[in-house]
Amino acid sequence: IDAVERVRARGPAQPLSLYVHIPFCESLCYYCGCNKIITQDHDKAVVYLDYLKREIAMQGQLLAGMNQVEQLHLGGGTPTYLSDEQMGDLMAHVRHWFQLAPDAEGEYSIEIDPRTVSPERVHSLRRQGFNRISVGVQDFDPEVQRAVNRVQPEDETRDIISAARSAGFRSVSVDLIYGLPKQNVISMAQTLAKVIAAAPDRIAIYNYAHLPHLFKPQRRILQEDMPSGEARLDMLSLSIRRLTEAGYVYIGMDHFARPTDDLAIAQSQGLLHRNFQGYSTHAEADMVACGVSAISAVAGSYSQNVKTLEAYYELLDKGELPIERGIRLDMDDELRRSVIQMLMCDFELSVANVEQAYPVRFNEYFAPELEKLAPLVQDGLLSVDKERLCVSPKGRLLIRNICMVFDRYLNSKAEPLRYSKTI
Repeated sequence: IDAVERVRARGPAQPLSLYVHIPFCESLCYYCGCNKIITQDHDKAVVYLDYLKREIAMQGQLLAGMNQVEQLHLGGGTPTYLSDEQMGDLMAHVRHWFQLAPDAEGEYSIEIDPRTVSPERVHSLRRQGFNRISVGVQDFDPEVQRAVNRVQPEDETRDIISAARSAGFRSVSVDLIYGLPKQNVISMAQTLAKVIAAAPDRIAIYNYAHLPHLFKPQRRILQEDMPSGEARLDMLSLSIRRLTEAGYVYIGMDHFARPTDDLAIAQSQGLLHRNFQGYSTHAEADMVACGVSAISAVAGSYSQNVKTLEAYYELLDKGELPIERGIRLDMDDELRRSVIQMLMCDFELSVANVEQAYPVRFNEYFAPELEKLAPLVQDGLLSVDKERLCVSPKGRLLIRNICMVFDRYLNSKAEPLRYSKTI
């Protein structure tokens, strides 16, 4: 509520970004670290939707007069776990409480698992208002698919991408993962060739983080099947080379886009932004997130909803927003966020621009960080002088390592992560 009041105090309302989390999946993918609930009992979704709609209504009431939305994203879990009728009802509810920009102006995206939808369902999603679609692929190699319990025939996926084209989706994105068990450079090259042939507008290639001590499903993955750090780096390097040769622009970290795509244009204009969902063209939009475990970023604050259904339902039954924790950013938080944003999105940073926006002398304020960057400079990952930080082409592969230096919330006593671990 305090964040909402700060939004009102800013003056004329800026359009919002709205995220809605659907946590359910019918089957378990062993690699997944998302907040999800594996069940084939679809009655659970009926109960969840009732509570989710309550939260959406509460947020809509809080933001009355400031509830214009230019960006909407449904993530999961598997959003298409919902039936076509349930999805239509949810979207009607969102429109009741929020004012969505016209189709030509707004970005309304949904993540889908091709195994859960038909071409007819894809057309229905377009009629329900979605104009961007993200297709989960991960890898086309049958051996890799079996190792992570996600068997997904290539033809099935291509049919869904074709359906999205014919339905008039403005953008089709494909998600891949590198570093999965049984993967190698050869299998990755074959998957990349198939994805390039499908010609999506955007391609995201995420690094698989193998953390079985945190995510129990990953314990089903055999350690001996895991590629080495060097092999993972080779797969990422291959992906960048093959996709850029195919005409895609390397946006950074894990995203590629066609030169005519909004992301590529925004990057060339210095207007690119990165948030919890990846790269975005909506740098100034406050993000309101609904659903279990969802994270909001509003008026210089972050808040996260509770992570279990029981706690989510209990708080909403009390008439309370289901928030578990939050933080209001201080000047140092906002400064460091800005520095990291510049490096992740533009791969360079002007000292003068930072000093103009914040009351600091950059080289004095970040003296400890600049000292930590020295080994990375020696390795050729970036150049640093009194006026500018500039990431090299090689450094773009390891931009996480560079940005981690500026994150004061990381354990300062921990040993620096090896490149192979981060990549």
